[in-house]
Amino acid sequence: MNTSTQSMQRPEHPKRRSPAWMLRFGIQGLIGLGGLLAWTVPTHAAESIILSYGSLQRSISVESLEHYAETRDAPADLKPYLQRFDEQQKEQLRNLLQTQADLDHVAIAQFLYTRQGEILLQQLGDVIQTESYQPGFLALRGAMILAADSDEGLSLLSIVKKFPTDQLRIDLRETLDLMDDLDQLITQTAKASKAIQQQAEAERATEGTPDLSALPDWRSSGPFSSVVETFVMTDEARDRTLPVDLYLPTPAGNRAAASADNQRLPVIVISHGLGSDRTSYAYLARHLASYGFAVLVPEHPGSNSEQIQALIEGRVNQMTDPQEFVDRPLDIKFVLNQMEQMEASDPQLHLDLNNVGVIGQSLGGYTALVLAGATVDFRQLMADCIPTSPSFNLSLLLQCRVLDTAYPVSGLQDDRIKAAIAINPIGSSILGQPGFASIQRPVMIVTSTADTIAPALIEQIEPFTWLRTPDRYLLALQGATHFSTIGAVENEIPLPEALVGSDPAIAQRYMKAMSTPFFKTYLSDFAKYSPSLQAAYADQISQPALPVHLIKSLDGEQLSRAISSDADGAAGG
Repeated sequence: MNTSTQSMQRPEHPKRRSPAWMLRFGIQGLIGLGGLLAWTVPTHAAESIILSYGSLQRSISVESLEHYAETRDAPADLKPYLQRFDEQQKEQLRNLLQTQADLDHVAIAQFLYTRQGEILLQQLGDVIQTESYQPGFLALRGAMILAADSDEGLSLLSIVKKFPTDQLRIDLRETLDLMDDLDQLITQTAKASKAIQQQAEAERATEGTPDLSALPDWRSSGPFSSVVETFVMTDEARDRTLPVDLYLPTPAGNRAAASADNQRLPVIVISHGLGSDRTSYAYLARHLASYGFAVLVPEHPGSNSEQIQALIEGRVNQMTDPQEFVDRPLDIKFVLNQMEQMEASDPQLHLDLNNVGVIGQSLGGYTALVLAGATVDFRQLMADCIPTSPSFNLSLLLQCRVLDTAYPVSGLQDDRIKAAIAINPIGSSILGQPGFASIQRPVMIVTSTADTIAPALIEQIEPFTWLRTPDRYLLALQGATHFSTIGAVENEIPLPEALVGSDPAIAQRYMKAMSTPFFKTYLSDFAKYSPSLQAAYADQISQPALPVHLIKSLDGEQLSRAISSDADGAAGG
């Protein structure tokens, strides 16, 4: 090891693939992780679309569709279709035509050559075909790249204009059905969010009114400053080199002062998400260190920002290798083993490495859950990854990659882990209900209701109902996105503002405010701080721009009733 020091039972919900989802959400989410490979420039552009709706089939000019999208006025060649639509369907069609993703064509090109990109193209190609009824897979790839590079940006209309044949075919009934399914998922997520809000209100009534004035303001820094040391650890057995930042609390700004009282510090490990690095939660590491925790932040090679940069530059052809689902938990185990060796030989390093908490986001959330005891459920994964069983869940494309590896996905739990926080985790299929039920450690799942990568209902809210550990929490950030809790990343590819969310600073303050008392309670055994893990405390710190709710209980029957009810769920979205 080289060392250097630097300063401081499932509810029914739709699982169909949709071009609307691709354009409105999917491309925005995963394409931010893409780059450029060779591609063929189309020599033609589509001038008309053959729209089929049941027995009705007619050619519509691209100019007519563009006119309707901009003015709501239907030209003569479009009117026969619109007569069959209600007002909601007309508005859906306009939205489908106009929705734009402001993304770089270089990133899109590279992404569309990855395995995940090809799967999404196959999905679109089943609905958008060439004039000779052939799937539009290859034509779509070129059209999407050129559309993203055009002044109009990436939208269905711009893709149509760049399609390399004079005509293309779209099954309008299937397209609208898919959009209905998408709207159903959005509505169900809003209803689930409303159910969480109502459960929080019920828990507040049951818990009574705690004396919150006696609690620290966990959003503010604690009494310690911190020193940061960086180590480079090499696992020769796996050929993995891991940079690791260690944040140590200290009143005087040096390690010797941090260890002067000979008290062993509880340890927290942070696992970043796909395409991020060890700086993405530096704000949270510093905050936790200010409250007396030692914080280890490794960087996972093969699924960090460097991997995505290599994808952009054409040096690799996949966003990540499926082996990362095994290597990431093993990275954490290896780092803890190495720190045990260092702690035994360094009189100034007093870490309690049998009392460890873990935080992970997205793929790091999966990492945190398996370290805490979740097991992989291949039966569920194989059922959900059948090619003919489509899904709005973009994270499923990543989870299904595990089926492509021959590596054993077992023995990933670490008994040193005593509590875990999973932020926007993926795992609904790879872990399944049995996997979540096998966790016996305290767990907090953080969900963002506007997450378009790991949808809240599918990936966090429903899996929360599968947990059987008595110490479980669901923290719901209303209106946050998959990226809201991530801090500034040094080498991060810029993401559209709509993807990041409008108030990431609020979401990050929530993470400070909730993670600190969680680990104070379960690692430091300070029961006096447990009122901070009640609905009333979350309500106290909640801000109107990005409301937050905390609950301890929600079962599958409650969730099923909520998402199948006729009540308007808009308030929870």
